[in-house]
Amino acid sequence: MLYSLRSRLMLSFSILLIIPFTAVVFIFSRESANVIQSSIETSTLQTIGQFASHADTLLMQIEDTGKQVLSSPFTQQWITTTLNGGSSIGERYLATQQLRNFFSSYTVNNSNIISVSAFKEVGGGIWTQDKSYLESDWYKQYRRYNIRWTGAHRDRDQIDESMRQSEVNSLVVPLVQLQSLNNIGVLKINFPTSLLRDDIDKIRFGSSGRAFLLTEEGTGVLNQDLGGSRQVLSEGLAYVKAHSAGQISGIIPLRKKDTDYLLFYRKLPAQNWIIIGEVPKAELYAKITQIKQTLLLGSLGLLVLVIAVALWLSIGITKPLSAMAQAMRHVKHGRFDLALEHMPKVRTRRSEVHYVASVFEQMTHRLKYLIETEFETDLRRKNAEYKALLLQINPHFFNNTLEIIGGLAAMKREDLVMDATEALAKMMRYSLDLDSDLVKVSEEIGYIRDYLLIQKLRHQDKLIFSIHSDPEAESLHIAKFILQPIVENAVKYSLEKGEAAEVAVSSELRDNRLWLTVKDNGIGMPQDMISGILADTELRSGVGILNDKGNSIGLRNTLSRCRLYYGDLFEISIESEEGGGTAITLKLPPVRS
Repeated sequence: MLYSLRSRLMLSFSILLIIPFTAVVFIFSRESANVIQSSIETSTLQTIGQFASHADTLLMQIEDTGKQVLSSPFTQQWITTTLNGGSSIGERYLATQQLRNFFSSYTVNNSNIISVSAFKEVGGGIWTQDKSYLESDWYKQYRRYNIRWTGAHRDRDQIDESMRQSEVNSLVVPLVQLQSLNNIGVLKINFPTSLLRDDIDKIRFGSSGRAFLLTEEGTGVLNQDLGGSRQVLSEGLAYVKAHSAGQISGIIPLRKKDTDYLLFYRKLPAQNWIIIGEVPKAELYAKITQIKQTLLLGSLGLLVLVIAVALWLSIGITKPLSAMAQAMRHVKHGRFDLALEHMPKVRTRRSEVHYVASVFEQMTHRLKYLIETEFETDLRRKNAEYKALLLQINPHFFNNTLEIIGGLAAMKREDLVMDATEALAKMMRYSLDLDSDLVKVSEEIGYIRDYLLIQKLRHQDKLIFSIHSDPEAESLHIAKFILQPIVENAVKYSLEKGEAAEVAVSSELRDNRLWLTVKDNGIGMPQDMISGILADTELRSGVGILNDKGNSIGLRNTLSRCRLYYGDLFEISIESEEGGGTAITLKLPPVRS
């Protein structure tokens, strides 16, 4: 019986399967533990990094606020009045009241700021008007060590009592007259400590790990309760100072009282602060330990199963494996439907091969679903990013338009001021209307007309434009903002040529298709660029164009959106000569509702 074919097959299969399987389980267990460990560490660092990005954004806003307040005419007038020994009491009182009103107004209009205070070395704070601030910790640290970013504290120099009870962090800025650079004290921008503390307190690692925002000396910035973590954090900071020169973030292993810790840190160099999280290593890697135990128990169970069914592995194994290999090749190339057609038919799950085939079929279904879902999610994300962009007007264009309006007002050109203001207002209303991605051709042409009108006011005789709109095409619908990037490029590259820029925009219903044409006399486009742009339009997906970071981003994004909306019905024609101008025509199907 021992030498029967059945017994020998069972023994052979058992040896051939048990040894490799045990090795695979061991290697997989070790490698998966390393991968998961690396993933956990990366995820933890990313969490620290996300908070660091949030803090950077907030602190940059506070920094900008300090600059704006310092350069304000009210602040500078108050400083000038203070420096001017000949100013009367009434003038000083008026300047102080104007500054208080400005600070109060600025605070009300900025949700991230509790208050703004100014302190004169001679007269004290602007609200309390005493010199008690000279004995405060934040002022001493600023004077002695030039520490401009303060830790959490309460500031009594506030407009009312409720604000004096709130914990704040502050930015201290020298209070100087910008013309003479004379310093008369300090400007203090306060923001709620809770803006950062609430978010950092939500960060958790394992079951007890926390994150803290500290100075490089180990002092808490947000008045967090360090508790029993104080000594571990202190040693971690010492290690960072000694071994992390030039590094912004990293991981520090630390052993304290027979417990292994991991410390994750991220520096904020501008403030000399450091975000540091500490967690016992066992807590962070508890999931890995659980997975190892599960793998061990699962492997033991599977080994018993392998021995029990080894005989049946020699029967009917070639056909299902061959069919599954062919299905795998289709999966490799992304042809999931063909893979499912060639999947071996599973009659019973008593065989490991059939079981694997069944699991692989389920995995293929799941993989197909996940890929399709991810693609749809990506398109939705791109659409969300596009709608977010619709809410923005180019800040340079907006600033230039306001300067134009100011200049016209100075020249008492009320008629042109009204035209420019009305054009800008209509552009803003058009940009902020997100009810639909489709608009009438007349609305898009109207937006382009307002845009070119403002550019005409700016560049005067250097810009000549014409707009022809086919009455039959005005009621058709097109994707919003597909003309603006092309027209903007036409103006830009025509002006670069140094001559008078000529831009012509037209819409025409021809051969039952809507032709939108933008023509200029600019510097033209190289042939290789035209070829690359036309090649992009042959893609059946807009993702490649949306992610493009090369030249002609505005045009490429327009082509991407047209491809997403119109598919194969979209065509583009580009006629260009280097130094001789460019004509771009979008050919779209007529959409009437």
